[in-house]
Amino acid sequence: MIELENVTKIYQMGKLEVAALNGVTLSIGEGEMVAIMGRSGSGKSTMMNLIGCLDVPTSGRYILEGEDVGQLSDDRLAAVRNRKVGFVFQTYNLLARSTALANVELPLLYGNGKDRRRRSLEALDRVGLADRAGHRPPELSGGEQQRVGIARALVKQPSILLADEPTGNLDSRSSEEIMAILQALNREEGITVIIVTHEPEIAEHTRRVIYMRDGKVIDEKTVAQPRQAVARGLER
Repeated sequence: MIELENVTKIYQMGKLEVAALNGVTLSIGEGEMVAIMGRSGSGKSTMMNLIGCLDVPTSGRYILEGEDVGQLSDDRLAAVRNRKVGFVFQTYNLLARSTALANVELPLLYGNGKDRRRRSLEALDRVGLADRAGHRPPELSGGEQQRVGIARALVKQPSILLADEPTGNLDSRSSEEIMAILQALNREEGITVIIVTHEPEIAEHTRRVIYMRDGKVIDEKTVAQPRQAVARGLER
């Protein structure tokens, strides 16, 4: 599904060139659940932006489901991103004055109104929040807000889910709930899940861990027995 071939990403900072990625070659198969780990400045966030079609390589090739992303126009890149990729953010990025349902509906604003509501309610149900559809973010716990964020990513029916530090602001119980949802989406629905994290215990929930430093992939390991998250109260 995802192929990076000798990818570099260079940012111009005045007269200085900064190589955020430096010759990365990587494959991620359809239906994998992968963690990308590294310290701040390792290039993992730049990697996520490229995989999510938010940016394009300076050199090298990124092939997504047979398409060379670097050769796409901005409009075509946006279309691929909107159709294939769902994003989950550490800070949730929810509208505080809108209900959970309205937040989930946001990616579908230009679609059919009736279908938009149905799909959004279904997405909330998939994360165990159908009964909280009318609540606003300040009325929800951090874990519930992140579950709304996951529902918003799912409503577009993406084949890839990119989660950037999805448990970074959560306590251990809420983190377990989020990982249980991501594992279920991967296991039961075949969604390719890529998690950017600095927490080894979160990476242990995935099947493969990719380690980055100084813009390079320095190592990777297969997790023989991924840790299975267990969370109560999420049954649909």
